[in-house]
Amino acid sequence: MGRYRASAVVRGGVVAAVAGALVAGSPASAGAAGPGGYGFDPAGRALSAAATTSAAGLLEPGGTYRSTLPAEGRTYYRLALDATSTAYVAVTAVPPSGAEAAVTDGIRVAVQDADGHYCSTDTASVGAARSPRPVTAWGTREAGDGRPACQDAGTYYVVVERLRSSSSSSSSFSSSAWELELTAAVEAPLKETGPTTAPGTETSASVPPLAGPARKRPGGNGFAGAAVVGQGVWSDTLTPGRTLFYKVPVDWGQRLSVTAELGSAPDDASGLVAGALGLSLYNPARVPVDDAPVSYGGSQKTAALDDLPPVRYRNRYAVHDEVSGMRFAGTYYLAVHLSERVAERFGAGPFDLTLRVRVGGAERQPGPGYAGDSIPADTFRVTDEERRAAALGGGGFAGGVTGGASGGADAGGADARGGTAMKALAAGGIGAGTLLLAVLGGWTLVARRRAGSAAAQTRASAQNPTA
Repeated sequence: MGRYRASAVVRGGVVAAVAGALVAGSPASAGAAGPGGYGFDPAGRALSAAATTSAAGLLEPGGTYRSTLPAEGRTYYRLALDATSTAYVAVTAVPPSGAEAAVTDGIRVAVQDADGHYCSTDTASVGAARSPRPVTAWGTREAGDGRPACQDAGTYYVVVERLRSSSSSSSSFSSSAWELELTAAVEAPLKETGPTTAPGTETSASVPPLAGPARKRPGGNGFAGAAVVGQGVWSDTLTPGRTLFYKVPVDWGQRLSVTAELGSAPDDASGLVAGALGLSLYNPARVPVDDAPVSYGGSQKTAALDDLPPVRYRNRYAVHDEVSGMRFAGTYYLAVHLSERVAERFGAGPFDLTLRVRVGGAERQPGPGYAGDSIPADTFRVTDEERRAAALGGGGFAGGVTGGASGGADAGGADARGGTAMKALAAGGIGAGTLLLAVLGGWTLVARRRAGSAAAQTRASAQNPTA
């Protein structure tokens, strides 16, 4: 049944559909959890890591894949691209939890053409927290960027390798294989070529974080199970070593502002954990945009993303990641990580987390005018469904109701485009459980009436055998 699994199929099909909707919003629909409780996409396909380009498996645009990265050597994956589209590959590495990590432990991702020319290269590491966490690096083949290489149609290769610190080279963290989740997306070319320079720097008054009471919103445990949120104040709890994922629809011309506040620890706790709270932003292609780590000493602490520009196509020509990453509309991802080292100083928690999200610029602006469809469909745009979900704070939108238990250990992974039955129930204002009970109750009443009618006919027949 794909990524939705119904616990039972009941005669008539109605209850089966409702049961499927219920399970789609439950932790049972999540993919197998990896190290640190990371939730891999349940629809991800297994793809072997190849040690040479000749053995590289194909990454198809629109697909999600699960693979492994050995401690030594490079691994290769293959892309088949045309000459006009821009391709993006995101690689999320999930190291084992509970092991000693160094600041620079991480991964490097590169895209090369068939002649070995580099189209792009990027790195990602666990950072100052020295806490095992999912890290994402990306690669791209950008069409029409004026470079002589990496412009032709044909075969390209994604190269993934480990970054290892000498201080951790003998640890289990460094010597064990890491699990990978890979995605590939293709952005269509424009109908008409526009300016190829970044917009000018804008100066605007600093906007304070949203205030007011927070609404509970359990975070997901991976990109696939990220909980949808819109503008507002949201709360959850976070345990050391866990990473929570959220997603925010951001349209053309809109500006995103996010802070994450970690609550205070008990009074008897003391010490300081460097980079303890990490807030990371990724764009719809899972390209890293900004990272805001802060240290924690027991008092409440806030991590804030840099001032981000409005979403514009021309942002891609900027030098800085926090500008160039805001290059298309769609679902932006937030990842909030709490270092394992917090438990050593302040206990196992859970710790209170408050997420303050502001999406400025309510007026929708037209997109750049693509000449075709991107893959996956709707990746680089905000759908009406996503707008409604964000306005409701995630209710009634598959993916927004699939966050797991506190700390993200068991979050679900429903497809953001699925959950038709759940959306129908939410739109009608009827809880799925209530409807299920009503349907079962109705069938029970019908069955009793039929049984009563049959009993009456039997008694009548017994009293009048000649009838």
